Amino acid sequence: MNDGWSDDDRGERYGRGSSSAQPEGPRVMRHVQRPVGSTPVRPQRPVPPQQPPYDDGQGYGQDHGQQQYGSTVPAPGSYDGYSEGQVYGSPSGRGPGGPGGGGPGGQGPGVPGGASAKPRPNWKRRIKIGSLVLVVTIIGVSAGTYFWADGKVRREVDLSKVIDRPADGKGTNYLIVGSDSREGLSQDQKQKLHTGSAEGKRTDSMMILHTGDNGNTMVSLPRDSWVAIPSFKGSQSGKLFPAKGHNKLNATYAMDGPELLVRTIEANTGLHIDHYAEIGFAGFANIVDAVGGVELDIPQDIKDKDSGADFKKGKQTLDGQQALAFVRNRHGYAAGDLERTKNQQRFLSALAAQTATPTTLLNPFKFYPVVGAGLDTLIVDKDMGLTDLGEMFWAMKGITSGGGTSLNMPISGDGPQTSLLWDTTKVKQLVNELNNDQKVTVTASR
Repeated sequence: MNDGWSDDDRGERYGRGSSSAQPEGPRVMRHVQRPVGSTPVRPQRPVPPQQPPYDDGQGYGQDHGQQQYGSTVPAPGSYDGYSEGQVYGSPSGRGPGGPGGGGPGGQGPGVPGGASAKPRPNWKRRIKIGSLVLVVTIIGVSAGTYFWADGKVRREVDLSKVIDRPADGKGTNYLIVGSDSREGLSQDQKQKLHTGSAEGKRTDSMMILHTGDNGNTMVSLPRDSWVAIPSFKGSQSGKLFPAKGHNKLNATYAMDGPELLVRTIEANTGLHIDHYAEIGFAGFANIVDAVGGVELDIPQDIKDKDSGADFKKGKQTLDGQQALAFVRNRHGYAAGDLERTKNQQRFLSALAAQTATPTTLLNPFKFYPVVGAGLDTLIVDKDMGLTDLGEMFWAMKGITSGGGTSLNMPISGDGPQTSLLWDTTKVKQLVNELNNDQKVTVTASR
């Protein structure tokens, strides 16, 4: 179809395409006035100013009949200045997007196969960013866990109410108390755990844990110890009460709670108590179950209907109910309360050793239930932080692994009301060694 153009109209100045190795220079199109009523024709392009012929030193552009840059007369059939709808930079092939360009799909300089040049990944930068994200995540999780755990601790004991306290010694002294509190237990649980239904709470076990530079020491205080009850300030009323004579050690807790218990121990030993920690029946059993039971080597056959203990000698794994029966039992031994305190030390150390393992600490599905079960019923003094709890826990674990000493408070004989009398000479030596953070050399008489 004739669109108004002919070869004759183009004249000698226009060709049919250039085969020159170099692109043509720009040309200026002159304005052509269209005659009125005439058939539209393409305007003739002006001849650009004459430029010196291109010569690459090999005769190209002069002897090969090709259109030269700046030549005034294009060769027949050479490039006429009009494209076939392709422009530089298009994906069809004459710009950065085409085969001759350096863009996607192009064949840029030095890129084989027409592939576009991609920047190499900056691994150093990626590693830095990844490490930063990991550190921030760990800090966030750690902070969240800390505040979660700290919010569960029950800081209910105020040691500032304790009067006439002895001077601080070296190291740290924790008073660890197992109470017979039935708080949080249903009637079915009380029956299952053989706790009875007595109102209030009493101390079922008491231990002093000393941590220092010369090894850790755990000293059990028999609940039937015959001690002097000193004057004290009421924890609730704030009133001053005179001394109450002598009584069993666990009676002081029933009289006025943890503050009077601390006051009585300090007055009878001269040892300064830095922190207080107490756990009830429910919390103890829940921790054992949360950790999956505790393996223990039971030294002898035990059967006690009051505590529910029924064990054969040898290694076995105790669940929460069995563990509570084991530490509460005292009728299955000839030595009674003294043997029970030894078993309590043995079990608590085994529990700490089994809990402080990578399997528990690094597994969130085990770590959080164990910590939650322990902290929900744990009662401590107002100044005790999570770091103090951690130190206490690791010290108990260390004693199990042979990194410390465990003993009963030295006993000299039996007292009134089926009580136990302390060996005052040995107690004085023991307290002196603990206050000076020396290696303990005292041994229990019984």
